[in-house]
Amino acid sequence: MRGSATATQSIRSMPPPLPPSPEIRRLLADAGRALNQRRPDLAEDVLARVLAVEPDSADARFLYGIACLMRGDSAKAVGLLRQAVAQRPGDAGIQMYLGCALQDAGKLDEALAHLRRACELAPGQAASWYNLGKALKQQARLEDAAGALHRALVLDGGHILARISVADIATMQGDISRASAEYRHVLRQQPGCAEAWHGLANLKTESLGPADIDLIRRALRQPGLSPDTQVILGFSLFRALEDQHDYARAFEALCQANAAKRRQVAWDAAAERACIDSIMEVFSAALPAPVDPALGREVIFIASMPRSGSTLIEHILATHPDVEGANEIPDLPQVIEDESRRRGQSFPAWANAATAADWHRLGRDYLARTAHWRERRLRFTDKNVTNWPLLGAARLMLPGARIIHCHRDPLETCFSCYRHLFRHGVHYSYDLAEMAEHYRDYERLSAFWLARYPQHMLDYPYEALVQQPEAQIRRLLAFCGLPFDPACLTPHQTRREVLSTASAAQVREPIRADTAHSAPYMAWLQPLRERLSY
Repeated sequence: MRGSATATQSIRSMPPPLPPSPEIRRLLADAGRALNQRRPDLAEDVLARVLAVEPDSADARFLYGIACLMRGDSAKAVGLLRQAVAQRPGDAGIQMYLGCALQDAGKLDEALAHLRRACELAPGQAASWYNLGKALKQQARLEDAAGALHRALVLDGGHILARISVADIATMQGDISRASAEYRHVLRQQPGCAEAWHGLANLKTESLGPADIDLIRRALRQPGLSPDTQVILGFSLFRALEDQHDYARAFEALCQANAAKRRQVAWDAAAERACIDSIMEVFSAALPAPVDPALGREVIFIASMPRSGSTLIEHILATHPDVEGANEIPDLPQVIEDESRRRGQSFPAWANAATAADWHRLGRDYLARTAHWRERRLRFTDKNVTNWPLLGAARLMLPGARIIHCHRDPLETCFSCYRHLFRHGVHYSYDLAEMAEHYRDYERLSAFWLARYPQHMLDYPYEALVQQPEAQIRRLLAFCGLPFDPACLTPHQTRREVLSTASAAQVREPIRADTAHSAPYMAWLQPLRERLSY
């Protein structure tokens, strides 16, 4: 911080820079046009030429930072935008983009500081309020996010992304009718808006009709659609066709959307299998006894594949007065990643060299990161779907934690993942053959954990829960060491924020046993059934 302040003071004490030459102005204009055309690569080439001539150009650093942000290099974007802010601290646009870059880089508190500063500098600028609201929403501060987004809409009632975010927040808060109305409001303004169609389709409580199908198909025929937009509209078309029971065309649309998404992501099944093998080898060995066997007793891990009922289980537990539902928090993977970076080895290569004191230190780190989830209630849930390969580490870090292994029928799990467009990760889910391979790896590692830690893990089938809710909920609470509370039998009546928009509407409904999706598609799912060894 001291170095940053010194740099800022030295810049301010310098004479004002000379205005850029006509050639530099032309190049900056070219870079701006390239960014408007979503061509960050072209913009970077131009800006590199500018910085070679004028290495201290704030304009070039600003635009270069935006280009890096657009192509996902948040670390480089942060560095460039920090320099630009130091030169122009009163520029709301630079403050805003630095906040966005910091958000992408995981520096959340600092991001909010710069985004709030942008709003202070330009209170009449809708974009600043939108980006502040977006950051607050990503940090699960939904009430504050809604307030910032409302400011954006007051300033610009046609701000489509702000209204979609308002609809998303309404979904998370359980106000499904308002969410639907907001998505429909967007679609009246922009009938081809992919994000609005996807949000509406994900509610699953309002059927999409023939007129909706026509509008989505018309949107898909628009020239120049980005690959991302095509994918989002394709998944939305699938939902609409399914709502009309046109299963053949629905499955065709689903396959096309998944194939398009698969072309955008990387997935290496062999590398994952080798990683699972390594985890099983490391955690088969004798490992150190814990320093404090009770450490982590506040934590309830819900480990599962996506789309396996983990949101419902968390919602049941969060209905209990002693439990806070933290949703899919990133803290366990982050602790492991930070330790891997510190040691210069990827997990699990360093695990068998870690001492009891090391695991205790990592457990304390996790508890410090998650302390805010225990401000109102004694216990909290962690249901990050990427936790299941880390359960051995979790046991050593937090030996007092409870672990619920939630699983569902393999075909239903795999098909439910295939039906869903994930925002981040889950790259195995866009090809049914790869989906089956991943499920087998998940299944064998889960069986290993259950055999390794039988006293500390609860094997919890989703089908048993929905068929015998009271008996299974009592079993769940007993395993977690929680006294029975009858409110847990009616979790749909609980008012809380559910950050998974795909499940937020469903958990507001009474527990039902008729939630399977595969039956109408069984003719097309036979190869998947065979790969899963049915």
